Amino acid sequence: MNPAQLVKSGSEFSHQVALFCWCSYNVGKYPELRWYHAIKNEEKSGSKIVGARSKQAGLKAGVSDTLLPVSRGNYSGLYIELKTPERKPKKNGKGGVSDDQAEFGAFVQSQGFGFVVCYGWEEAVEVLKKYLEHK
Repeated sequence: MNPAQLVKSGSEFSHQVALFCWCSYNVGKYPELRWYHAIKNEEKSGSKIVGARSKQAGLKAGVSDTLLPVSRGNYSGLYIELKTPERKPKKNGKGGVSDDQAEFGAFVQSQGFGFVVCYGWEEAVEVLKKYLEHK
């Protein structure tokens, strides 16, 4: 399947799957994509037990969805918080970014990492390409 087929449901999860599909197709052009990874920071099982166990195991609210641990320019790596295109902010909207996510983004930026909120897998692809092509 290709990324466009994978994103048919329109969910945030499907956008992330499409993004990583694109990465697998393009690791030859951008070898650093081999180390690009998802961060399991959300548990949607609805079970209090699973939620408690996830927190015990280190789950942190607000941590971004993905990390590219590759330095470019002034950045030590790039965190991407992925949202669906429908959540793109209007004029003064937050765009679906929680207070915890905004706080995490500000923190990692203060530590020398890039942090970007992308609205859809295609926007994330453009950010990754621009980041990796920076000399």
